Amino acid sequence: MIKFLDLHKINNRFRKAFEAAFSKSLDTSHYILGDNVSKFESEFADYCGTQYCVGTANGLDALTLILKGYIQLGKLNKGDKVIVPANTFIATILSVLHAELVPVLVEPDSETYNLSNNNVRDHLDKTVKAIIMVHLYGQLADVEGLNQLAKANNLLLIEDAAQAHGAATNSKNLKAGNLSDAAAFSFYPSKNLGALGDGGAVTTDDLDLIEAIKLLRNYGSKDKYINQIIGYNSRLDDIQAAFLSLKLKSLDNDNTRRRIIAKTYLSKITNPKLKLPFYNGSDNHVFYAFVVEVEDRAGFIEHLKDNNIEFLIHYPIPPHKQDALRSLLNLQLPITEKIHNRIISLPISPVMVDSEVDTVIDVLNTY
Repeated sequence: MIKFLDLHKINNRFRKAFEAAFSKSLDTSHYILGDNVSKFESEFADYCGTQYCVGTANGLDALTLILKGYIQLGKLNKGDKVIVPANTFIATILSVLHAELVPVLVEPDSETYNLSNNNVRDHLDKTVKAIIMVHLYGQLADVEGLNQLAKANNLLLIEDAAQAHGAATNSKNLKAGNLSDAAAFSFYPSKNLGALGDGGAVTTDDLDLIEAIKLLRNYGSKDKYINQIIGYNSRLDDIQAAFLSLKLKSLDNDNTRRRIIAKTYLSKITNPKLKLPFYNGSDNHVFYAFVVEVEDRAGFIEHLKDNNIEFLIHYPIPPHKQDALRSLLNLQLPITEKIHNRIISLPISPVMVDSEVDTVIDVLNTY
């Protein structure tokens, strides 16, 4: 069986370092917002190229607290509209709803699966105040075009970078997390930089926003038992921060391995029944997922099962068709629906060996 993602093998590389970090944490007994969190926040800000980073409990909270922070600062108001890609994971849309804002779902580019300047422009009006660009599957969205559009229309531009740790632009070599007004990351275990539990972070150069989020994540409190605003409990766990610091050192090498596998897939998968992902060969894609399209997905899945290839579908049901959102959105989005009916994600990870990659290729070419 070729696993879709072998988390044990990925994390076992760090076992001794993890055990040492856990032992140190146990000895210091500083479990909430300790030195490990501040250390990782500093390291991750440096990695992304931003001035600030603040850890949160998960990626959804990171995105929600960005929006709540902007409301706290008066840059957004409840009821404002926020553009999001229609084919994103539901968390992107939930963050908008949790912040009491209104999501405007926009169809993605059918090749990149991401928002582009052209897609978004037609949906702008005076009630739209922000854009959330999702770097879906690890590939940067239309960063340059969306930044131009946001600046021209005085809109906030926010990154959902939950799947894009380390993705970089071609022109200025800027990384995800430093391509907008603020960015949200998830450190869910399957991510390119994954914890051994939940975790998230916000990166930005906006000190006012960071201070607002620090209050919001900690009950609205800067000093213990003194609550300045109505806040939440959303703090990056201290031991997870220690683990993330250890894994961050390997992130670029892991991303390089993912790109090598992706390039091998792209050059050697020749089955015309499969539509391969768009990729320009640059560092703007870190291949959180390698996603193909196939017309008869059910038949393709049986072929994979028969040949012991694990897979995943990111995502089987588009957000606007989920029961939780159907009554709120009630939309017809043909591009998004077609994508969600046809996509399937293949094994890709930094610990896949060449023989496993070759096996996947052979199985796909015999479908």
